[in-house]
Amino acid sequence: MSMRIVSGRVVDGKVVVADGSLDEGATVTILATDDEESFDLSAADERAILSALEQADRGEVEPASVVLERLRPAD
Repeated sequence: MSMRIVSGRVVDGKVVVADGSLDEGATVTILATDDEESFDLSAADERAILSALEQADRGEVEPASVVLERLRPAD
C-alpha cells in the first residue's frame, strides 16, 4: 500500500485537493483543525510521517500500553 500526504480545503461540503488528485474511490483519512489556523509540514516532517506509516504497515508498532506508560509522569 502506498501512502502520500495531500492538502486541500472543504468547498461546498467536499474536500478539494490542492496539489494533484486522488484516485476515484480512494480511502482517505482527514485531519482537520478546529479553526481557521492551518499548519505546514516541512519536507523532513512529511518524510518522517510517511516513514512511520510504512513502519506501521509492516507491523513495526508498539502496543498502546507501552506508549501510555511512557507518557505517564514519574512518581
